[in-house]
Formats: sequence, C-alpha cells, structure tokens
Amino acid sequence: MVKDIKTNEFEALVLGSDKPVLVDFWAAWCGPCRMLSPAVDAVSEQMTGADFYKVNVDEEPSLAQQFGIMSIPTLLLFKNGELFDESVGVLPEADIKAFVEKAL
Repeated sequence: MVKDIKTNEFEALVLGSDKPVLVDFWAAWCGPCRMLSPAVDAVSEQMTGADFYKVNVDEEPSLAQQFGIMSIPTLLLFKNGELFDESVGVLPEADIKAFVEKAL
C-alpha cells in the first residue's frame, strides 16, 4: 500500500528505513501522475521487501525542493537512507517493479 508522507515523517520513514523505499512525487492536477499512480499502487501490493510512499509536491514543497524535483511524476528510490536511483515520467507496472527490484 502506498501511503502519503509529510516532511516531518520523511527522515524516519524513508531515510531511516532498513528496506528500500520508493517515493512517488506527484500533484493532484498532474495528468501523468494520475496515470502512474495505479501502477505504483499495484507494485506496492506485490512487493513486500520495499516500502512505498507518495509526496504531494503542492503540500510538501520543501521535500520537492530538497530533492530537486523539476518534473512530475518523479520516482525516487532510496536504499540504506541514500538516494539510489530516480525515474521521471510515466512507467508501466513491470518497469516500476524492475526499478524497485534493483535496490533489493
């Protein structure tokens, strides 16, 4: 399941996680974000070895700025508290799964 995350939770839930973490940076008005969301949700249901979160860039602009988010949707993959990889744009479900599996 993909959970919304706020700035004050980010360090503990993402950077402090002992599992890989996928963070989906999105906005409600973003059409491609709405296309990507069901695929991220589906992958989160299939994979137990990683955590999945969403950051609404309109509600949490400091996180978007901290990670240099210039376009959405952007997926950031964290491993051992470090940024491991990133992907910008819409991906099919299989590609999202493969993206996360790189950090497992």
